[in-house]
Amino acid sequence: VQLQASGGGLVQPGGSLRLSCTVSGVPWDYYVIGWFRQAPGKEREGISCISSSDKSTYYSDSVRGRFTVSLDKAKYTVSLQMNRLEAEDAAVYYCALGRGLLISLEDHYYDYWGQGTLVTVSS
Repeated sequence: VQLQASGGGLVQPGGSLRLSCTVSGVPWDYYVIGWFRQAPGKEREGISCISSSDKSTYYSDSVRGRFTVSLDKAKYTVSLQMNRLEAEDAAVYYCALGRGLLISLEDHYYDYWGQGTLVTVSS
């Protein structure tokens, strides 16, 4: 299983950015894709996840209402639309895959991780 995150970059506060995670080599029908981020000097934070079975989603309080996660199962691509970005959103963003149906933002649930993509929020 491999995951490839992309779409990071520099954006002004209040702006938007769309991250993508392409997944390959998945042998299971059911899995969950999570988005995590880690800012310098801070612990990794789970911010969003989506289930492949019914596309149910979950968000952390820090991004709920601003970020939207979606899944194109046919293309094995998960997107994270990030709106109204704030300085506190600046971090390296990672996508990860966990087997099964459990919706969770706990990173120990996820077995496969992609490389990160950097999001910088600055004027």
